[in-house]
Amino acid sequence: MMNVACLTFNPVQVNTYIIWDDTLECVIIDPGCSNPAEEAQLVDFIDRKSLKPVRLLNTHGHFDHIWGNDFVSKKWNLPVEAHPYSQEIMERGPSQGAMFGIEVPSAPTIGKEIHDGDKITFGHSELDTIHVPGHEPGSIIFYSPEDHFMVCGDVLFNGSIGRTDLYKGDHQQLIDGIKEKVLPLPEQTTIYSGHGIATSIANEKQNNPFLQ
Repeated sequence: MMNVACLTFNPVQVNTYIIWDDTLECVIIDPGCSNPAEEAQLVDFIDRKSLKPVRLLNTHGHFDHIWGNDFVSKKWNLPVEAHPYSQEIMERGPSQGAMFGIEVPSAPTIGKEIHDGDKITFGHSELDTIHVPGHEPGSIIFYSPEDHFMVCGDVLFNGSIGRTDLYKGDHQQLIDGIKEKVLPLPEQTTIYSGHGIATSIANEKQNNPFLQ
């Protein structure tokens, strides 16, 4: 059984997820830490739990979700893993930040590509990769059928969906992807989003106004 913890970082309030199992190997998803204090908070959590980070995963390439990539990559000697379509978006991080009046450092390049259908393995655990573009061309979800949860980045939120007015966003593509690839999953599946509180497939089917 996997454990999921969430730490919220940076001015855009990104949810960074740490997932581990009984081996204490863990993956870090979307490190949003933007300053030394937030970096220390991430390290402290990992140290207190005696975890061993073995993979650095990104759901997509927007600046707020990759802010801590360089720190995590160097701290634990891990390559950045993401969908190849996210590389261009990652490179636009400083200009993305400037749109919001935020100074953002350049991000390291993707060191290991993740594609639709790939299995993310660590410890005794495994996550499925589901490619759901629309918010960003490389947006991917990490899904555990066994433990009934997903980390979906900015694909889907409690009562909302990812914005599609940013560079290379596509509203209809996102809606189609959610309806075809996400909503058919078991209704008890917990959805851990890139911002805000967790939700579930059942709740979004019933209450999300974008999906009715």
